[in-house]
Amino acid sequence: QLQACGGGLVQAGGSLRLSCAASGLTISTYNMAWFRQAPGKEREFVGGIRWSGNTYNTESNRGRFAISRDNAKNTVDLRLNSLRPEDTAVYYCAAGCRRKILSTLFTPGGYDYWGQGTQVTVSS
Repeated sequence: QLQACGGGLVQAGGSLRLSCAASGLTISTYNMAWFRQAPGKEREFVGGIRWSGNTYNTESNRGRFAISRDNAKNTVDLRLNSLRPEDTAVYYCAAGCRRKILSTLFTPGGYDYWGQGTQVTVSS
């Protein structure tokens, strides 16, 4: 089970830290990722961290979003900086089998378990 929290309302330019707590699985043995979904849009990859500890993200998010994990707490965090109104969405954490190839990890199909999502709203 994955439980995401930390969302909220923030002004443009602000920051948030989202956290995903895992139970029933050990995050260091899974590829973990964050996705987001805005109303009327498809679920979009935000950032990920492989079971090995290597992080991966998109060019558009690099520098603003950072993913990290705490193996002792079994949590994965997503730091969102310099937020923009277009970052408004429900943010989901996900866990996937570590044997999946890198190219699949940027799509929802690369993951087997999903959290319930946490709402991030950025006001202008």
